[in-house]
This record gives sequence, structure tokens and C-alpha cells, in this order.
Amino acid sequence: MIRTLVKRLPRLAAGACAAALLAGAAAAAEPENDYPTEARADYIFGCMAANGQSRESLSRCSCSLDALAALLPYDKYVQASTVLSIRQGIGQRTAQFKTTKVFDDQVAELRRAQAEAEIRCYRGGT
Repeated sequence: MIRTLVKRLPRLAAGACAAALLAGAAAAAEPENDYPTEARADYIFGCMAANGQSRESLSRCSCSLDALAALLPYDKYVQASTVLSIRQGIGQRTAQFKTTKVFDDQVAELRRAQAEAEIRCYRGGT
């Protein structure tokens, strides 16, 4: 029995390697972003409210979200959006969100991604 296992070991190892490669390829085939549908709809509705309720606006807002999602993972988008929302408040509890570098960096990363998305979708055409 041990001899049989020893003989099969190279094939088992090869099979395990092939499975790992296939799993890696499947993971690479997944979309670059992980924005849930509800977050996508919320973004597009807000964008269209700010830019007009037209077919062109829908197209550009969708493009903008796709570009943003390709540049910024969803968890970072949520973090920066939360900081921006809290910064709109008043009082001592919001002060740390207005004066802490890590929060400034999160917001700056979101702003850069938004600017890139705007260039791609509004200035460069769709």
C-alpha cells in the first residue's frame, strides 16, 4: 500500500498544482471590483440627480462608476465616503475626522479616483 502511494505521489502533486492554477485563474477572471448592486444603483441615482436625468447622463454616470470601481476597491470607497459624511457634521465628535491625516489620505484617494473617472467619462467622451 505504501508503494502504491509513493508511486501515485507525483500524480497527486501534479493534480494539486493543476487545481491551484485553475483556482488562481478563476480568481483572476472575477471582476476587478466588488461594488454591490445596491451601492452601484445609489451612486448612479445620485450622479444622475446632479447631472440631469437623461440617457447621456445615465451612460456617463455608469462609465464614471465603472472607472471608479476599477481604481478604488469598494471597502476603500465606503471608508472615504463615511469620512466625508461625518465631516459634514458639527461638534467635537467630527473634529477628529476633519484633522486626522489618515482620514485626509482616504478622502484624497477617493478624490483622485473620482477625478480620473471624470476625465475618462466626461471629458474624454463615452
